[in-house]
Amino acid sequence: MSFKNYNSYKDTRCACCQSSSALCFRNPFTPTQCRTREMTEASDPESGFLEQLGQRVRTMRALRGMSRKVLAKVSGISERYIAQLEGGKGNVSIVLLRRVSNAMGAHLEDLIPSAEPAPDWAVIRDLLRKATPAQIAQAKDALAGGDLSAQRRISFAGIALIGLRGAGKSTLGRMLAKKIGWKFVELNKEVEAQNGLSVAEIIALYGQEGFRRMEQAALTQMLARKELMVLATGGGIVSEPLTFDLILSSFYTIWLKAEPEEHMARVRRQGDLRPMADDRSAMAELRNILISREPLYARASAVVDTAGLSVDAAAARLSDAVAPVLHDKHAFGLRSAVS
Repeated sequence: MSFKNYNSYKDTRCACCQSSSALCFRNPFTPTQCRTREMTEASDPESGFLEQLGQRVRTMRALRGMSRKVLAKVSGISERYIAQLEGGKGNVSIVLLRRVSNAMGAHLEDLIPSAEPAPDWAVIRDLLRKATPAQIAQAKDALAGGDLSAQRRISFAGIALIGLRGAGKSTLGRMLAKKIGWKFVELNKEVEAQNGLSVAEIIALYGQEGFRRMEQAALTQMLARKELMVLATGGGIVSEPLTFDLILSSFYTIWLKAEPEEHMARVRRQGDLRPMADDRSAMAELRNILISREPLYARASAVVDTAGLSVDAAAARLSDAVAPVLHDKHAFGLRSAVS
């Protein structure tokens, strides 16, 4: 079964609410352009549907940091077909769309255009999937206006650094941890240690979805230790609603931000080009990833812009950003042992 293909839809995409986990982007179009788009969709709903579908696939791929070439290889679908799909011109079947969503470790329903749910719907949905019957009954009672018998309390775990690869999370995080006397942890290294495999091996064997499960399990085990830490996360952690929500609720989260060119230069110096190795459009892919993730990165407690700064200057700026946490124990839940 396939959706009928229409090719006459004008390319006037609005970059708003492109995925269930990526929240609202600023609308780059004028009111006149948006009205034109609404009239076009009203007169040609199938074309509008395919356009939105392609936009969602493109955004979901960027959230996961996958190039089009990588997605084609993992899904077994040609890169040309994926380009047509993302351009709103693919005569897409449910079976092929399922292969695309599986390759990205996404839920099929996240790619289907529909009325946009609440911003936290992805988190709520994933919690419900894991909930016991008793927990579901308790949630229904709360949504109906009842009082929960108990509320989950999450202990403060420290400072988490988020951002694209090349943001300086490991370098600056290690310097900050040493300065304030906390433990420094790289989440990806923790995943590797707990599973005895490298990140690349985990993704090759279990796919993106398998890696995200292991990432969440590693984070949960780390939080159970109840020790203060500076945590460097992977750039794509924002693509997993439950894991990212756990980060935001357990840590004072800081987005390390830089210009795309700086991210790329730093990554190249590290000799790490995954997942964009041998891809001529690597810079365009990186910009697309950043645009798709920005609304999620922006949910951090603070932003530290390291653009154009030396390592020492960036470290000093990060220290200034965490000063409120270190000076106000009660506001952030710090234990009395922290000086």
